[in-house]
Amino acid sequence: MTQIAKNTVVQFRYNLSDVEGELIESNHDSDPVAYLHGHGTMIAAIEEALEGKSSGDQLNLTLPPEHAYGARKENAEQRVPIKHLQGLPKGVRSWKPGMVAVVKTEEGIRQVTVVKPGLKMVVIDTNHPLAGQTVKYDIEVVDVRAATDEEIAHGHAHGVGGHHH
Repeated sequence: MTQIAKNTVVQFRYNLSDVEGELIESNHDSDPVAYLHGHGTMIAAIEEALEGKSSGDQLNLTLPPEHAYGARKENAEQRVPIKHLQGLPKGVRSWKPGMVAVVKTEEGIRQVTVVKPGLKMVVIDTNHPLAGQTVKYDIEVVDVRAATDEEIAHGHAHGVGGHHH
């Protein structure tokens, strides 16, 4: 049985909850998440906890803000063109305060929170929506396999739950 180590592709299912146990997110009704271990594409504390684990292993992690989504930064609001926001739920026609959107940045894709929408511009909070919170992850390792040379060269997992070119 393959153990999780650098250059393995890991697939897992998870429940993400707040410290009171309120479910925030789960992927149990969809494909497992797939990532390339040891390449910095996963939250470092999760990657560390998964090191050496195998298919079928389960973990329960409680992560303080500094090991999860970071501390909240003050004055993190930015005004951006509304066309840069992605992720408007199906059937919803416009952005509302408090909605979570996705924005492509120079550092990659980020989740942001809508503060004040307008017709062409929107004020967003650039903090991750879970910044400043202690969170709990319940993780089940579904599969572990050696990464392909192409996945290692690209720096991410391909296929189900991973990146599609």
